[in-house]
Amino acid sequence: MFDRIALISIPVKNQKAAKSFYTEKLGCTVKEEMPFGTPDTLWIRLALPGVDTDIVLATWFPQMKPGSVQGLVLTTKNIADTHSELRKRGLEISSIKSQPYGQEATFSDPDGNGWVLQQLR
Repeated sequence: MFDRIALISIPVKNQKAAKSFYTEKLGCTVKEEMPFGTPDTLWIRLALPGVDTDIVLATWFPQMKPGSVQGLVLTTKNIADTHSELRKRGLEISSIKSQPYGQEATFSDPDGNGWVLQQLR
């Protein structure tokens, strides 16, 4: 019935600052950027490298406060290499921790939205 989750809204305060973080630190590419709704609001749709689901930097959902999204998980086949690359790009990311299901490290965007980098066993 469904193919995939196509898009996840990430609530942010400042779309331009968030765009810089996601493109420079995580390596996202901009798929769409255009006016949306009010003159100060943009539709910024980003593709995460190697991931089928896109993200949009949203400011228009009053019930979604910036920083309220937690626990988004990005998987990788080699957490050590990915972790190292993200640190080289200036991302503040936790050390890699072992869990029963694999290894993980956590980080947040400038608004406090929480992400998990994970390599499954």
